[in-house]
Amino acid sequence: MLPVVATAAPTPADLPPYMQAYQPQGTDERGLWMLADEDERDLRDSKFVINDPALQAYVGSVLCRAVGEDRCRGVRIYLVRVASFNANMAPNGAMQVWSGLLLRVRNEAELAAVLGHEFAHFELRHSLAGFRRQRSATDIAAWAAFLGQYGPTIQQAAIGSIFQFSREQEKQADLLSLKYAIQSPYSAQAASHIWQRLMDEADATALGRKQRSQRYDRVAFFSTHPTNLERATYLSTLSADVAAKPEGTEGYAAALAKWLPDFLSDQLKLNDFGGTEYLLSSLAGDHWSAPLLFARAELYRLRGNPRDLVAAADFYKSALTVDSGLAEAWRGLGLCLMRDRQQAEGAAALKNYIRLRPQAADISMLNAMIGE
Repeated sequence: MLPVVATAAPTPADLPPYMQAYQPQGTDERGLWMLADEDERDLRDSKFVINDPALQAYVGSVLCRAVGEDRCRGVRIYLVRVASFNANMAPNGAMQVWSGLLLRVRNEAELAAVLGHEFAHFELRHSLAGFRRQRSATDIAAWAAFLGQYGPTIQQAAIGSIFQFSREQEKQADLLSLKYAIQSPYSAQAASHIWQRLMDEADATALGRKQRSQRYDRVAFFSTHPTNLERATYLSTLSADVAAKPEGTEGYAAALAKWLPDFLSDQLKLNDFGGTEYLLSSLAGDHWSAPLLFARAELYRLRGNPRDLVAAADFYKSALTVDSGLAEAWRGLGLCLMRDRQQAEGAAALKNYIRLRPQAADISMLNAMIGE
């Protein structure tokens, strides 16, 4: 599909009048609503939901500033600890935001762009339109029986497939979310920045795995989304003449600070050296914080090539220069040095970890390593 050619960006006046929360009409819509409600009940009790009222309220406030107080009032946001970049919104008003997305966006403006995109699907009733095309009333009864037999895991997978959108619907949501951005306090250029970085990260992942570049292919989100290259191109074109506005970088960093080490730890578990190295460098920019240096050290230590141990030790030392109380960095440094046959230096580093974390579960093992 060719990129959109625009002569002028949308204006706030282009926003459609918002209709308050609606109720499903007809058998098909009520069936989908029933599935969405059941899915939300399972999600609410999931161990992957992040129970942090402050962070949830913060993300909700960004959504409200992005789309307007009237639009966001009926949305229920669930923050889900999954390392991939994703967000979605069900037709009953439940929105999921994955931790991998929170890790990758850099500021409130970028978060607002993604949340606005998902809300646009909701406002345009895309999932209901797709359900009408794909399911009959008889299908709903059959799916309900099937899902009742096999449980919530199958149910969530089925609902995920129902919520896939066509490329045309994706573009419609992009354009409506851009209208939100123009009337919001946030920069409208933020959306195109996200897709550019996702392409770069996908390329880094492919290079690390000795695969071909995915820049022109489908990466992240559902398979029916426009390619990230197409999306970045038309969003950049449409927002080029829009006046720049604040991006909320400092506020976003402060809101995410508590969870940043955990989200970085989840990213390391993806076994994606190239993509993670790119992501860490992208997040750091010109300033490597202690959590980012520690994550980079862990990335190299876990890969474990001989040269990686040297690099990891240097990154741990840099992290400790920034924050000498970062206990896990002392642990990682000690393990690196011990594996590199620097026993005395490694033991000294591990003793610092034991001093800072005297109740840690691995104390006995580490004491045995250093002969105490």
